[in-house]
Amino acid sequence: MLKKILAKLPRKSSKSDSSDSGGSTSCSSTADLGSGIQFTNSCSVISSRLNVVKRMSSAIFPASITAGVEEVEPHLPFKDVSNWEKQNLFISKLNLCCSVYDFGDQDENSTEKDVKRQILIELVDFVASESAKLSERAVDAMCKMCAVNLFRDFPPKYHSYSARGENEVDEPVFDPAWSHLQLVYDLLLRFIDHSSLDAKVAKKYVDHSFVLRLLDLFDSEDPRERDCLKSILHRVYGKFMVHRPFIRKAVSNIIYRFVFETERHNGMAELLEVFGSVISGFALPLKEEHKMFLWRNLIPLHKPKSVGIYHQQLTYCIVQFVEKEPKLTTSVIKGLLRYWPVTNSQKQLMFLSELEELLEMINTAEFEKIMVPLFRRIGCCLNSSHFQVAERAHFLLNNEHILNLIMHNRQVIMPLVFSALERNTKHHWNRAVVNLTQNVRKMFCEMDEELVLACQSKFEEENSKLSVAAERRRLTWERLETVAGFQPVARSISGLEEPATCVVAC
Repeated sequence: MLKKILAKLPRKSSKSDSSDSGGSTSCSSTADLGSGIQFTNSCSVISSRLNVVKRMSSAIFPASITAGVEEVEPHLPFKDVSNWEKQNLFISKLNLCCSVYDFGDQDENSTEKDVKRQILIELVDFVASESAKLSERAVDAMCKMCAVNLFRDFPPKYHSYSARGENEVDEPVFDPAWSHLQLVYDLLLRFIDHSSLDAKVAKKYVDHSFVLRLLDLFDSEDPRERDCLKSILHRVYGKFMVHRPFIRKAVSNIIYRFVFETERHNGMAELLEVFGSVISGFALPLKEEHKMFLWRNLIPLHKPKSVGIYHQQLTYCIVQFVEKEPKLTTSVIKGLLRYWPVTNSQKQLMFLSELEELLEMINTAEFEKIMVPLFRRIGCCLNSSHFQVAERAHFLLNNEHILNLIMHNRQVIMPLVFSALERNTKHHWNRAVVNLTQNVRKMFCEMDEELVLACQSKFEEENSKLSVAAERRRLTWERLETVAGFQPVARSISGLEEPATCVVAC
């Protein structure tokens, strides 16, 4: 184009040519196009265009990334460049993907969104290929692109969990930008998994700040995003050993804030799922830090009313601890009894299920330490007016391993639960619970009939004492009512009523 414009320029007179031939040519000279328009010569045009390109380049590519990088047109496919240029093309494409668009309006910047999506797909394929080599400049560019696209503040949450504490929460919110976010997450996962990624180099960019912002994303309301984060956090924990203590401490802080302050977090189930595999990899003997994580983080997680959302993952984590060190079972069961939901029947069902799983792994010595408070609580559950809780407590007593523990400690345990069984037989409203109670009572008789008869006689004796005490209270109240009915009302001389006084000798 520049050559065509120059060809149309009118040639100067020979005199002018001869006069200029001896002097130097100036880059700032202008020519008249015949209509009064002045045309700046080619040097100034090219200079101005280069200045514009330079300003655009510095705006798109940060200096820390572009320094020393030979710029490559980012829209070129990887197959069209030589191997030594692929690294620069990779960085150019990453920088182009640093542009973030508003997906609230799907029609806005639709062309740019499509271009970015195609480039992200190319980047994913390139990192997935074995030929990709990740230099330090590429690691820097990758981390900055992921930070720009992923790290964002979520709007405040106003949803509330259901009173039942199960999975009945508000409908999940799906991020409209997921078509881009999914590709960025996929790219980040492949990047961390890449064989050529040197953890010693990458830890300068995947630093504590990066990990902390990554953990903050677990509060996303989009379940697809939390699922991706779960895989990425697991890879980061495995790849960067230097970050492991920091990750454990950061997750502990998230749990503290959830349990004791907000009781709201969308990603608790996913975090616990990651830590289930982390706990399974703990070496023996367990460090004191790991035991403190169990006592100060996992056990208090039974407290929030939304425990039903993550209870399965929580149980798995606790079971992993107990399998590694069975002596921890006593502490865990004491923690369950401390946070026992007295008025929430749905939580009681979950606690009973977890309790059965723990009792199947406990040894006799540890069982004897907690059997008294444990079976007092189970006795209350046997008498529950909620038939599902009562049924679940009866099924617990029918477990073969637990029944064996009861048999070896029947002198202590039977008196604790026998009164509950007797009250169920006479007063429980649900027929299925009554049948289960009769079966358990029959099983106890087969185990030790003399002990059952002794418990029954003691129960009848206590029942008669309670009846006598109830009758005494009834007669006392009758005497009080009689005396109060015949007590005269004293009046003063002025006619004002004075409070009546009565003294009753009981």
